[in-house]
Formats: sequence, C-alpha cells, structure tokens
Amino acid sequence: MEFTEAYKQTGPCCFSPNARYIAVAVDYRLVIRDSLSFKVVQLFSCLDKISYIEWALDSEYILCGLYKRPMIQAWSLTQPEWTCKIDEGPAGIAYARWSPDSRHILTISDFQLRLTVWSLVNTACVHVQWPKHATRGISFTRDGKFAAICTRHDCKDYINLLSCHNWEIMGSFAVDTLDLADIEWSPDDSAIVIWDSPLEYKEVDEPLQIDMSELCLTDDFIQQNSDASEGHFRVRYEVTEAPITLPFQKPPADKPNPKQGIGLLSWSNDSQYICTRNDSMPTALWIWDIRHLELAAILVQKDPVRAAAWNPTCTRLVLCTGSSHLYMWTPSGAYCVSIPLSQFSVTDLKWNSDGSCLLLKDKESFCCAAVPLLPDESSEYSSCSDD
Repeated sequence: MEFTEAYKQTGPCCFSPNARYIAVAVDYRLVIRDSLSFKVVQLFSCLDKISYIEWALDSEYILCGLYKRPMIQAWSLTQPEWTCKIDEGPAGIAYARWSPDSRHILTISDFQLRLTVWSLVNTACVHVQWPKHATRGISFTRDGKFAAICTRHDCKDYINLLSCHNWEIMGSFAVDTLDLADIEWSPDDSAIVIWDSPLEYKEVDEPLQIDMSELCLTDDFIQQNSDASEGHFRVRYEVTEAPITLPFQKPPADKPNPKQGIGLLSWSNDSQYICTRNDSMPTALWIWDIRHLELAAILVQKDPVRAAAWNPTCTRLVLCTGSSHLYMWTPSGAYCVSIPLSQFSVTDLKWNSDGSCLLLKDKESFCCAAVPLLPDESSEYSSCSDD
C-alpha cells in the first residue's frame, strides 16, 4: 500500500461520489482537493465552523452543515461564484441531506418539528410536519422518483409517500409499530420495509464462550514473518485455540444510556457477509457468512474497534482501533498494515466509490492510502505487512 502525506482537518472529510475529489473541513473553510494530485482545486469560506459535509450524487454540489448557527451553506464546484444559504430561524436545523436529483436539500428542524424540502432550481420549499427522526426515517426509490418519510403524531407512527417531481404528499398511512426505528425501499422499489426499535433487552453476566473448532486457516496464513521494518514494530494476528473467551465489558450501572447491543453492522458488497460489533465486547469484530448461515471469523483486537468498512467492489473488510495500523480481512485470511506516518492514529476510515483508495482520519489530520487490487486466492496478503 502507498500512503500520502498527512493533511490538516478539523472535522468531516469525504470523497465525492465520482471519486475525483476530497472535501475537507478546516475550521470555517471547505477545502476541495483533487483525489489524485491532492492539489487544492476549490476553497470556500463558510460563516461558522463546519459540522457536517455531504456531496450531491452528481458530485457538482456540496453542502456544509453549520449546526452551531444553525445554518446550511451549499456550494458548486463548476460555478464557484454561486452560493446558497439555508436558515430555519428559531426552528433550527438538526440534519440536512441531498435528494437523489442533486437539486433539492432536505432539512430537519430541532425536535423534529418539521422536514423542509428546499429547491435549488426555483427557491421553492415544501414542509412535512412531525418527522419521526432527525438522521434517519427517510428512504428514496432507486430511480429517485418517490420518497417515504416516517412521521409521528397523536402518539402513532405514520408513513408519508411523496412524489419527488413536485414534492406533493401522495398519501399517508398509519403503521402498527410501537416506536418506528427506520424505513427502506426494496431493491426493485415494489415494497417498503419498516422495523420497530428494540424495547426489551437482556443482560448477560458471563462472558460468551465461542467454539471455533470449525474455523481453519491456510498454512500460508499461519506462516510467520519475523523481519520487522526499521522504525516499526511487527503486528500480526495470532490464531487462538478453541474455545476462547472474548473480552466482555459489563455496562456501568451508574451511567445513563450505556452502550450495549449491536453498535456496528455492515453488509459486504456481494451481500455474502455481515460484520458486527457488540458494544459489550467492543474489541471483537464478528464476521458472519450469510450464505451458509454460520460464523466465518472473529477478529479480536487489543483496543476497541472504532470503525469498519467493506470495500465497495470486492470482499475486503478494513477496520481501525485508534492505533497506527490498519487491519484487513478477506475470506482467505486477515492481515495488518503499518501506517508509515509519525504519530498518526486511525480513528475513522472511508472508501472511495471504486474501492481503490482509503481516506484515513487522525484527530487533527488525514491521509489517503492507495489499495492494490485483491489477488485471486493469493497468499500475498495472508500475513502482516509493513509496506
């Protein structure tokens, strides 16, 4: 893997959907860099510190959430002189996102009083009262023609169906949920799935015992390589005899709303695997084989898993733990990569859309890593690497 130098950031960073640009928040400034040369191609000055960044799907526009104001500012890469400012006044802004056509911005007010659709074409706006959630509860069809929005009033959950052509409400119906958690259109846009939030849970006093006797690794994966690069220490996964006891953290009784249950879940690009993290066992990342309905692997880290993301084009999982290493898993094994930057600890990571590059965030800086194509059943990455 090849790494760039570190660049300053003070907030969100993300690739554009076409993978050509990287947007970086640096205090009040929005810096747009070319993803190949890393040269600054545009620089926009916002009215306050940037809390949130989101690209439009066409990669032509980008919005910045200035939630301390609260306010939204949007910019155009092709028309740098064009500006847009959205201010909800006393209602405030809790969240903002783009519509699929990249010409409308949806904002949610504080306390979920209303959802507003703002047009960048004719400056018109449409209101939907009582959205259920601030950051979720909205789903668009794949063709971008319709939207389903969760609302709640009179102590009951509802689904509003909107046409994205004129943003008129086509219909509204109640759903039999106690506390509607989220909504999603089916892949063929023929149905809507909704799910309730879990209202009950059970505490487990004893650590979980896992029988891993069915899991096996190839000889190439187990093979050791003791040559450490100068200035770096070798990090590798160790194969543990089964059964094993996973590190377990009992939630503190004196703190409200402790983290427990599944705090991280993500599908692989081919829908064959799911990775999960149980917040009561934050150092363990579980990888499930959905095709065979079995556990494929458990990666037990020294530190809690901060973030994990699947490559969007192949079955490769990357995770970070706030250390100076990246940890990767494929169906053929797991390996570690040392980051050759001084005092750089990865706290978050994101793939670009073609899976060729990773954006890695430290506390006050970021870098990018070019990721080689995954070899077919090769042992090249079966052990740890400091390249």
